[in-house]
Parts: sequence; C-alpha cells; structure tokens
Amino acid sequence: MVRLVARLMRKNVHEIDLLVPLPFDDVLRRVTSVLGKAGHAVATVPVDSREDEETIRVVTGGGAGGLNPVVVTARVLKADEVSTEVWLRAAAKEGLIRQRAGEKTAVRFAALLSEATGADRAGG
Repeated sequence: MVRLVARLMRKNVHEIDLLVPLPFDDVLRRVTSVLGKAGHAVATVPVDSREDEETIRVVTGGGAGGLNPVVVTARVLKADEVSTEVWLRAAAKEGLIRQRAGEKTAVRFAALLSEATGADRAGG
C-alpha cells in the first residue's frame, strides 16, 4: 500500500552544478565533510570505476520542521588539475501541501558547498 501511495505522490527534484577552483582530492574531502554533517550517509554502488569521479549520497530532512526526507546526491568530477565540478541533486516526495523540499535543500547545500570550497555556481 505504501509503495502505491509513494508512486502517486509528486517528486520535487532540483539540480545545481558548481565549479570549484580546487584540486579533486581537496574538493572530495570538503564535500564529504559538508554532506556528512548534514545527513545520514547512504551506501552507493559505484557506477564507474574511474579515479576522477566520486558519488556521495545522504538522506537529510527538509520541508516544514525537517520532517520530509530528502535524498541529496553529490557527484564530484575532476575537470582538470586545478578545478573540479560538483553536480548536486536533491529529491523529495511532495504531499498534499507543496513544500518544494528538494529545491530548497539543493539551494541550501549549494550555499554550504560554495562557502566550504569557494565554488562558482555554473547552473541549476
């Protein structure tokens, strides 16, 4: 029954791209720290065995009172030797009252990551 209801609920998904003027390893360490402090880490299956790409996924609270679970995914990609791209995605289910928890959480995490890394917002 729960799965049926979950399928009927709308999703609120928001994506933001960040360009960080730091090396890959440094950015990965900072992103892991920021996301680790804000949510509960979720084990992820590596999509590719590339050394210049890493995915970090956490579940955090969003919406009114932080009661709506939001899945936040940060994909860290090595752009070149001195810069790194961070693809940030937040997704949440919406109930009857539209709270835009995914969008608000993505914007909040983008601000936290920009502050921690000095990133420029590339889009989203």
